[in-house]
Amino acid sequence: MPALVGIVCDFETRDGMHSHRAGDEYVAAVRESLGALPLLIPVTRPPLDTADLLDRLDGLLFPGAPSNVAPRRYAGQAPRAGTLLDEARDDTSLSLLKAAIALGKPTLCIYRGFQELNVALGGTLQSRVHERQGALDHREDEQAPLAAQYAPAHAVHIAPGGLLAALLGPGEVMVNSLHSQGIARLAPGLFVEARAPDGLIEAVSLPQAKGFLLGVQWHPEWDHAGGPVSRAIFQAFRRALAA
Repeated sequence: MPALVGIVCDFETRDGMHSHRAGDEYVAAVRESLGALPLLIPVTRPPLDTADLLDRLDGLLFPGAPSNVAPRRYAGQAPRAGTLLDEARDDTSLSLLKAAIALGKPTLCIYRGFQELNVALGGTLQSRVHERQGALDHREDEQAPLAAQYAPAHAVHIAPGGLLAALLGPGEVMVNSLHSQGIARLAPGLFVEARAPDGLIEAVSLPQAKGFLLGVQWHPEWDHAGGPVSRAIFQAFRRALAA
């Protein structure tokens, strides 16, 4: 039987109609690179029972999203006007993450999921990281074709002794970059797996976790089958599911 991997949805409202959605690229990565069955997890109010979900799932993927984690979840400053939030997803993701980690469920956190991981474990976020002195502009060019937006944009330096170093070797790799928010204060227990040239944290793990747990700020799902970095990450996730 193939593994069952839950993908947390976003809550979206258009023309007065509500929906729970997940990007097809995440679904495709779960089916094709993990050889698993994807299960979309709706972010209902109140949230679905965490224990019931985890009893049925073999692993979890917390994907990217256009929204930010609400600053009140980490005692941050009120969001600027126009900032898209998704508190329904916050309600589901933050509690589900902590429970999944406690049980040792294999878990991959991407983009917003990476930020959720830091918040769930007690860290904080910073909006508009490009406004820091000496910072790179980590945002994509929204006028460019998608292939250009998701193309490798900058290097990340892989920390020795971590999960990524075991998968990719030491040194630097190129990753894409499509975000304006990032980690401010690292959550206790998290290990910095990789940093951008401006020092921004780009990947984390939890050394004391019972199972596979990796968070990355970039989008490995975009080239999950072809890119060597993406392929290594999803292969490691697949091995954890099989184990």
